[in-house]
Formats: sequence, C-alpha cells, structure tokens
Amino acid sequence: MFDTVLVANRGEIAVRIMRTLRRMGLRTVAVHSDVEADALHVQAADHAVSIGPGPVRESYLRGDRIIEAALTSNAQAIHPGYGLLSENAEFARAVEKAGLTFIGPSAESIDMMGSKIAARELMRAAGVPIVPGTTEEISDLERAHQVADAIGYPIAVKASGGGGGKGFRVALSRGELEKAFTGARGEGERFFGNPAVYLERYMQNPRHVEVQILADTNGNVIHLFERDCSVQRRHQKLVEESPAPAISAVLRTRIGDIAIEAAKAVRYASAGTVEGLLVGDEFYFLEMNTRIQVEHCVTEMVTGIDLVEEQVRIAAGDMLRHTQDDLTQSGHSIECRINAEDASRNFAPAPGTITSYSEPSGDHIRVDSGVGEGSTVHQFYDPLMAKVVVWGETREIATERMLSALAEYDITGVRTLIPFHRKLLASPQWHAGETCSDILADRNWLRELRDQ
Repeated sequence: MFDTVLVANRGEIAVRIMRTLRRMGLRTVAVHSDVEADALHVQAADHAVSIGPGPVRESYLRGDRIIEAALTSNAQAIHPGYGLLSENAEFARAVEKAGLTFIGPSAESIDMMGSKIAARELMRAAGVPIVPGTTEEISDLERAHQVADAIGYPIAVKASGGGGGKGFRVALSRGELEKAFTGARGEGERFFGNPAVYLERYMQNPRHVEVQILADTNGNVIHLFERDCSVQRRHQKLVEESPAPAISAVLRTRIGDIAIEAAKAVRYASAGTVEGLLVGDEFYFLEMNTRIQVEHCVTEMVTGIDLVEEQVRIAAGDMLRHTQDDLTQSGHSIECRINAEDASRNFAPAPGTITSYSEPSGDHIRVDSGVGEGSTVHQFYDPLMAKVVVWGETREIATERMLSALAEYDITGVRTLIPFHRKLLASPQWHAGETCSDILADRNWLRELRDQ
C-alpha cells in the first residue's frame, strides 16, 4: 500500500478523495492553480503544490507539472478524480513511466473506451447491445446522408472523443443533418482535438441508466447495481438516484451482466461505469467511463461500499474484497448537483464569491463540497460546487429528506441550482418517476425560478 497519494484534481471531488485517503491513514498532496491557493481542497491536504495559472490548460491539464509535483512531494501514486486528466491515456502512461501508480485503469483500457467509435465496435464484437448506428467514422456530409437515410430519423451525430454534452447534435429530419454534422465535428475538434463523428439513432426521451462496476487485476469483476441519471439538460446530468425507478429484478440482473461483459472485454481493472439507454426493457450500451463518476455517491449510500477506497486498494494490487453474492441494495438514494448556475436564465453560469455558506446536516444526509464562505467560483472551472446526497428507506422518503436538506442549505453571493432542485423534486413528474424532460425544456417553467 502507498503512504502518500497526490490528488490530480480540484473542488469537491478532490476533497472527497482526500477524506477517504485520510481515513485509510495515507498522506495527501493537493495541486492548485495560482487563483486557488486557498481553496478548500488545498486546505484539506497535508501538502500542496502550485502548478500554474488559473486556466485549466495552464494548470490542471499540465500532466508534466502534476507528475513533477508528485515526485517532489514523495507521492507514490496519483488519483485523477473525474474530468481533467482522468481519462487521458497518455497521462496514465506518463504516470507509470515516472515510476508512479495511476489509481485507475490501464492506459490500454482507457484507449479502448476513449474513442466512442472504437468502443461501439468493441462492444458489438463482444455481444454487448449497442444503439443502432455506425461503428466507423463518417467523414463527409454525403456519406452522412446515406447512413442517416438507412438508419432513419431522428439522428444523433456524436463526436468520437466527446463527452459532457459537447460534440453531440441531433437532426430531427434530413434538412437538419448538415447543421448537426458540422456542429458536432466542430465541437469535437475544438474541445477534444478530434473531428471524427459517428451516427446513431436518436432515442427520444429514453431513461439514462448506468451500472457501477469494480474490477481487479486478477480478472474479477462485479457490478454494484444501477443508477438512473435521466434528469439532464443539454445532455448534462442534474439529479441522480439509485436504484433506478421501475426496473425489475430480472432487468437489473441483465444490465448488470451486460456491464460485467463490457468491463471484461477491455480487461478493465478499477472502478468504472457502463452507461446505457433504457427504452422499455431494452438496454443499449452508450459508453464506458473509465473513472470515478460524479454520481458515485448514490451507489455508496445504497451499498455501503467506499468506491474510492476500493480504487486505491485495486491500484495497490489487492483483490476485490466482495463477490457479487455479497452485494445488496438497501433503500433509495438521491443526489442533487449544486452548481453555480441560474436555472431561470437557461442554466447560465453564475461565477462569483460566496458571502455566506451553511450546509444541511442530519441522519442520512451527505454533502460533498469544495467550497465554503469566502470561496470564489471562478469562470475557468466547472460550476459544480457541491453535491447533496440523501438516503431513505423508499424513494418517497428519500425525496422528502432531500427537500428538507435543500431547504436548510444556505448559499449567498452566487446563484445556485437549489431553487431548481426544490421545484423539480416537488413536481408531479418527479413523483411519477419520469425523466422530467418536458419541464426541463419548458422555458416558462424555468423562468418561474427568477425570484427564488
């Protein structure tokens, strides 16, 4: 086991990882940009190293500086968290080349899942069901029209290296394909350095269901059941829950088995997530996230397993401590993302300085936060400040507990999504277990939040 781990991230996930590392008796090292020298994740660490100016490309995406910080601070391992360099195979290789351990899957596994085109072909060959569409790059508009006509509209045009809602465009008809095609290619090039796109049948209002897996280096793979992440806007998640509403025991077992087969197909070893679309009782592979997820907390709440600790132990060479038969889901968990955004203005970013801050507390309430009073939410970074996670014996009890927690949560100085979450979780759509896509697309419903 390591004695010192550098966390190559910032904000709430860095603080959350350090919490587990500290409980395990390990020394922690933080990295930070010049504008975050006094950030909460820096205060939470035993040691901190500055790695550059505010913009992420000059600091948190500088893998060379992060590795140097690990070496000079005597760390033996690097935990990448999520986002940033967490799914960068070249960074994982550089970490290993420097004689350090990357707390995540192998660079080879990241490579195989990093290209969505290659991942679709790999999953298809492994017998994992994929959304109908192409498994090769579509490089020109004429070919795109041919393929789209064969698949049928509506069509999703997706960047091969895309994620987080970027590089994703929809054409509802043939006349909209050119705009969607050029838009997805442009975003793929701009955000991921890769203009390659592929086409899929666009599933209208599916459930977005994902399965948490753990795998060790000895080939043992287990799943920790599913999460439902259907409440999204612009393909970015807002609320997550586990278990997913209206999933039978038979379907739960089937999608768990699919996730295990997907992990085995890439010789996976670490924590990871197999994401899919659920249409009726049909589950289609969407992508595999080769990292810890933002929403991993709801799985921890219903299983009692610390996923970050399991990641660390796997990276240290330990075998899985659980078998599939050991695992059970208990109760229901919900997570709300507390972003610095103004939902009444179509979720516009709302950077600023927090003037007062008070978190909810109580039984079965968890807050993973990267901010406090006086913290600045910078325009350089993701607007996610914190996550509120609750547990209840049933979905109804968990919803009531979340509404109480949100009512207690006080943040001033910046606009947040707290009013949005309170309105959403009180809606008939949420209580019916729907995806809530209709109200998320309703600008008048969102504008009602203006004075809240």
